[in-house]
Amino acid sequence: MTSDEIRDRLHQLRAIPLESVLAATGAQRDLQDKAKWHTAKGAISITGMKFMNWNQGRGGGGAIDLAVHLNGMDFKAAVDWLRRHFPLPDYSQSQAPARPFTLPLPDRSKLCTVKQYLVHHRGIKPALMDSLVESGKLYADTRGNAVFLLLGKENRPVGAELRGTGSARWRGLAPGSQKDLGYFSIVAPGPTMIVLCESAIDAMSCSLLHPSSLCVSTSGARPNPRWLPAFLSQGVPVYCGFDADSTGDAMAQQMIALYPAVRRLRPTEHDWNDLLLYHPAVDVPSHS
Repeated sequence: MTSDEIRDRLHQLRAIPLESVLAATGAQRDLQDKAKWHTAKGAISITGMKFMNWNQGRGGGGAIDLAVHLNGMDFKAAVDWLRRHFPLPDYSQSQAPARPFTLPLPDRSKLCTVKQYLVHHRGIKPALMDSLVESGKLYADTRGNAVFLLLGKENRPVGAELRGTGSARWRGLAPGSQKDLGYFSIVAPGPTMIVLCESAIDAMSCSLLHPSSLCVSTSGARPNPRWLPAFLSQGVPVYCGFDADSTGDAMAQQMIALYPAVRRLRPTEHDWNDLLLYHPAVDVPSHS
């Protein structure tokens, strides 16, 4: 593992929600004050990724510091403890796929099925869908699945999100997809903000609700896409628009801990597609 990979791992461990670390050590949340926890080391208050032990007058920041404090460990032991309790995905899998990337074969005869699914079941505007088909970012494969291309350097396909459109609805990735090397996106001219979404369909939905935004799919809720720093360097506000559920909130919190410039934009329904379907004319959520 390279030094950059080790640093990324430590960033991910530090970004584990402090509430999860406290719960793993048997700490109990105070019934009146949700920011306060009762531990064997005394009462601890947390604010975001910071903690303070008022009994001992000691505090710190991040999950590693908290594990050191709660367990009386040194840095290495605390890292090992966190890795046991909060396993991270195998880094090598995202860098070296088990098999070569293989794009599904396109089948124009199935495109009508994909278009009907996206328009009638997902509320996607035909004009947006047609522009994606024309650009090659979206097509139908021989099984009638919707294929959303993940594009890397020089717009070269490095993966694809797949969405079943038949009676058995499912989602997945094309074999060998390397989602840390590229992404699916809806580009707006002169975007006023960048919104990170959990899927291609959510990115399409978000772009219809936020027409002046660059909407990007992370292909699953994850806090540290390797291409994210390039977006942050563009000087345009970046928002984490992950789903409004426990996973989306936890991954957004970890992302913001790693990249404090990122802000949360939480859909008022479960995800952006639900918001588009149930409230097509609703005012979009305010940024926070």
